[in-house]
Amino acid sequence: MLFLWYPKCTTCQKAKKFLDERGASYTERHIKEENPTADELRTWWQASGMPLKKFFNTSGIQYRELGLKDRLPGMSEEEQLELLASDGMLVKRPILVGDGFVLTGFRPGEWEEKL
Repeated sequence: MLFLWYPKCTTCQKAKKFLDERGASYTERHIKEENPTADELRTWWQASGMPLKKFFNTSGIQYRELGLKDRLPGMSEEEQLELLASDGMLVKRPILVGDGFVLTGFRPGEWEEKL
């Protein structure tokens, strides 16, 4: 599995602890230092079955500063993917990518089900 996280994020820390306590095997990746590419995001989004908006960190500073709440509806999917790929802090975290699933955010029940 691939675990994308921001180490200073308390939710990400909880998710990492959750994985470690269950002995999960994963590769971790710092989402800000090595932000996902548009191609990766496109693949994960399509595999997830979720709306693309679920990949945005809607509570983040950049999201608010860029006025994305109002701008996203007028943007194409490609424009949104390129924007997400431009800054890892715009991406909802943590992200867990496994065989046949992609999870954004940390909801323990959902993660337990997939592990």
